[in-house]
Amino acid sequence: MKRLSILMVFGLIAAVGGGGYWYWQKSSAGGDKGKSEGKVESKKGKGKGKGGPVAVRTTTVKRQAMPVVIDAVGSVESEHSVAVRPQVNGTLTAVNFKEGDYVKQGQVLFSIDSRPMQASVAQTQAAAMRDEAQLAQARAQEARLRPLADKEYITRQEYDVAATQMKSLEATVAANKAVVQAAQLQLSYGQITAPIAGRTGGLSVKAGNLVTGGTGGSPLVVVNSTKPILVALSVPQRNLNDIREIWGKKELKVEIAASGGGAAIATGTLVFIDNSVNPTTGTILVKARVKNDNEELWPGQFVSARIVLRVEDDAMTLPEGAIQPGQEGPFVFVVKDGRAQMQNITVDRQLGEQVVVSKGLKGDEVIVIEVPPTLTAGSQVTLRGEGDSKGGKGGKGGKGGKGKGAEAKGPEGEAPGKSNKEGTAGTSGKSKE
Repeated sequence: MKRLSILMVFGLIAAVGGGGYWYWQKSSAGGDKGKSEGKVESKKGKGKGKGGPVAVRTTTVKRQAMPVVIDAVGSVESEHSVAVRPQVNGTLTAVNFKEGDYVKQGQVLFSIDSRPMQASVAQTQAAAMRDEAQLAQARAQEARLRPLADKEYITRQEYDVAATQMKSLEATVAANKAVVQAAQLQLSYGQITAPIAGRTGGLSVKAGNLVTGGTGGSPLVVVNSTKPILVALSVPQRNLNDIREIWGKKELKVEIAASGGGAAIATGTLVFIDNSVNPTTGTILVKARVKNDNEELWPGQFVSARIVLRVEDDAMTLPEGAIQPGQEGPFVFVVKDGRAQMQNITVDRQLGEQVVVSKGLKGDEVIVIEVPPTLTAGSQVTLRGEGDSKGGKGGKGGKGGKGKGAEAKGPEGEAPGKSNKEGTAGTSGKSKE
């Protein structure tokens, strides 16, 4: 009985194991079949959805006048900057402008209590009047004694004393006039005027404070001239000879922009080239003067500038989007016989969105200006004009791996691979312009 029970247990275990193995084999076979069918259908769908020509936008190489320029960065600086300080001691009684105002040359900016200086002027004037009266008396005395001395009615010594006293008083009167002028000059310093026309900065002293004459301490205000204004630029030393050669013959135009690549906000002329190259940076300092009538530029502002050396009348140009980077340098896609071909080029310079090409093109090629990701060398393309706003979209049918192998159709229900009037073609998924 015990042996029979053991045999039944082993039989049950064998039956369960065999059933499990049979189920696992069946599941594996079904999964492999489903995968193989899915792959077949995927390949079939992908094959039916494979695209034809790629729709691209093109343009022809343009020949036009383009300037030869030097791009540089720099800063704006005032042509004249004056720190206004008092020249006499006293109490600041009035400030006759607002911070940041534009002031004219000679305009009264500050007033200092002038009463002590007025008293000094009055005192010196009184002393001068006293000495002038004594001088008049001495001159009369000398005039009376001269004929008496000539007739020897008086000794020569008495006359010499009178003549010496007259000359001494004449010197005293002359000195008094100088003292009066100095006192009047000190009085004029009580009215502090703008030495130049320009824009005022922040005030360091308010009305009611005691100020001290001299160069010590902070200035009352700083005035910067802004009309005209200078733009200091650092130019690479390799451009020095080109600048010097043209600068001696004509004015060099300088276009100023607030940021790199931005539109010019002011125009000036080159007025200064430094007499040495900075050995640390390998650049040379140049300056341009800008009229700045509307104060487009501000002292201390960082700007980008473009020095126009000359104008090339027949330059080959392309839009920036047509230039592609490559391992052997920049290249473009040239359309020839309905296919795209890679053409290496040499870029000379770029101005805005236009690129000047110096080598690699003849000037009559048709260039792809918007390169789709799927475009490669040898791809068949359909052309759309540069002004065409309608895009050629790929067929919606036949997405890779998901379609059932149905034929891809274009928007007009055409057969697979055929393009419509605007260059659409059935592709695997949606094509990008």
